[in-house]
Amino acid sequence: MWRYIRDWGLSIALAGAVYLAISAFRPKPDLPDQAPDFVLEDLDGESHVLSDYQGQWVVLNFWATWCGPCRTEIPTFNQFALDHPDVPVLGVATDGTPAGLRAFAKQQGMDYPILVADQATMAAYDVDTLPTTVVVGPDGQVETIHVGLMMDWQLEMAVD
Repeated sequence: MWRYIRDWGLSIALAGAVYLAISAFRPKPDLPDQAPDFVLEDLDGESHVLSDYQGQWVVLNFWATWCGPCRTEIPTFNQFALDHPDVPVLGVATDGTPAGLRAFAKQQGMDYPILVADQATMAAYDVDTLPTTVVVGPDGQVETIHVGLMMDWQLEMAVD
């Protein structure tokens, strides 16, 4: 029995090392120093303007309903939003309709605002891999760009 546990443990450790090695070489979006401003609607039709958050850290998480890693990191962003109410977490949905996204968000327990992306915002943030997370500093500067699954400790460090 211990042999099987050891073998599984080694397999899991190897898979984790491979994932970290691959994610280290993922190309990051080429963004200007200043985060591109946008106006996007949330699922209730309310407009969100990035520049309105000036003076605060802001976490932008670009995701899609079909994306497995995106679904995996939802609890991380939920917990971060609860632990840091002063740091807006904005989920930027790259697919779906407001009605479909509302049902998905409820099913997944997403407690932070979900914005519906448009092509201009996707292009401005050079998002071609999901999930992609961009952390914007209080001065509007892009502080962190993370492509791929983001762990809780990575998110904490990005806003520290």
